[in-house]
Amino acid sequence: MPVVPMPVNSFTWIFGVTVAFAILDAYAIGANDVANSFATSVGSRSLKLWQACSIAVFTELGGALLLGGVTTGTIKDGIIQLGRFDARQDLLMAAFMCALIGSSTWVMTATRFGWPVSTTHSIIGALIGVGISAFGTSAVNWNWEGKGVPFVIAGWFVAPALAGVLAAIIYGLTSQFVFKAKNPLRAGIFALPVYFTVTTFIVSFFVVTKNGRSPFKISSPNLGQPITVTGDVALGMGIIGGITGAMLLFTTLFAVPFFIRKLEKEEDIKWYHLFYIFLVPTQPRNENLELELSRQFTPHLVEEGKDVVVVDESKKDGAVTVEATTVVVAKNDETDKTIASTFKGAFSGIYAAATKGLTMDIAAEQSASAKEAHHHATLYDNKVEYLFSFLQVMTASFASFSHGANDTANAIGPLAAVYDLWSTGKVAKNANVELWMFVLGGLSIDLGLVLWGWRIMVNLGNNLTYHSPSRGFAMELGAATAVITATFFALPVSTTQCIVGATIGVGLMNGSLKAVNWRMVSWTMFSWILTLPIAGLSAGILYTILTRGPSFNYPKA
Repeated sequence: MPVVPMPVNSFTWIFGVTVAFAILDAYAIGANDVANSFATSVGSRSLKLWQACSIAVFTELGGALLLGGVTTGTIKDGIIQLGRFDARQDLLMAAFMCALIGSSTWVMTATRFGWPVSTTHSIIGALIGVGISAFGTSAVNWNWEGKGVPFVIAGWFVAPALAGVLAAIIYGLTSQFVFKAKNPLRAGIFALPVYFTVTTFIVSFFVVTKNGRSPFKISSPNLGQPITVTGDVALGMGIIGGITGAMLLFTTLFAVPFFIRKLEKEEDIKWYHLFYIFLVPTQPRNENLELELSRQFTPHLVEEGKDVVVVDESKKDGAVTVEATTVVVAKNDETDKTIASTFKGAFSGIYAAATKGLTMDIAAEQSASAKEAHHHATLYDNKVEYLFSFLQVMTASFASFSHGANDTANAIGPLAAVYDLWSTGKVAKNANVELWMFVLGGLSIDLGLVLWGWRIMVNLGNNLTYHSPSRGFAMELGAATAVITATFFALPVSTTQCIVGATIGVGLMNGSLKAVNWRMVSWTMFSWILTLPIAGLSAGILYTILTRGPSFNYPKA
């Protein structure tokens, strides 16, 4: 059946509501999906929370604007059949709006409780809901072929298992050949070029092959089918090889001498000396180096006996004591209850809430079960851990950049489709994504990370298992490697589920099941199972109310 266009600029209110919830959905993705990219870096204290947010603001938006796809699939992964709406493009417009509402509402709810969920699976669940509401169960792809619903469900188990195994292997090799070496610090320093080179190859391969403007793609239609390579392979591999080679030279010529002087000779040199280390004269010895590193990495467990402020409630006469000065306030004095003071108090509350996501010490936020898990972790030399903090920041930044390139377009895909419907009266299988959509999506993702990202970082960055820079590096690299491996074999994976699986895998390498907070793991997996039905039910019920409920246009005269 040919597509029957609807009048141009029809249902402007649907377009407006879709824009609003596209912003909310992107905000939720920033708070949930992007937060897991930096959770391990913040949890291990390789980065402070405000530093992670500052980096992510540029990497997410930069990835979206520089490498984001110019088109985006209007129906995610072919979950529902687009052709069913050919005769009623207005109903398709409403379907996308309801899908965004259902998806964003669930992800925001999950983020509120600190549950890391797959935002991709959330929008898939919402599309399943509107598809069933519109045309029944036959409208949904329930087959493994074509990446249907069973394909998505398999990802709940395949993704964490694959990433967990890879991350455990990476951390096991690091533990054996670096931390258990005769001289761990020297072994770590000379292993740096190898680590940086391998890591750069993996993350650059991930970015180049997964972004929307990639010179070449590697994919497979379904599990077990031949891998397909498309595009300019020579150009793509040339870019990857050039970036990897440059990193090998840089780490060999600059990073190794820098860390020998900073950690072995304990010279008081700064991080920016790395870029011109041969021009830096011999510096005085840093007498406090061990103490500085201990304060940065070792105190992951909440310290007991911190100073607290005690308010003496026995003083009911209005006297407030500050040191030796007493200020007596009259009981009936109402001068402070002014409009100015009210606004000042409100502003202070808003400011505290807005900056909480920048100032919180994630590593200090621990549940009782997390403290117990941390007690079973093995601690290593902080000087060697310091080496891996640089690797960890690099992997997190690349992961965030790739997320902005690949997933921002997916987040605003329904918006692009609705905009096409509103402006042209119909939508193509791949809708054009305008520049303003990338900017809107990127900024909303950044805002979500800054204001609410700490809710996910607290759990992924600290409450699942003990984090250190070497562990966090293994987790991030394991997750990225799992995604690349899945690309080759068409395995269903989610980046969120990969980082959770990698975290569990590294935690188990401590040699005890008690090193993992299984209570938090249970809640996380429970939220994955809830994603499809809750997002689907909320979107489907809303779609039914809008399209099948009473209205001023029904019954027609």
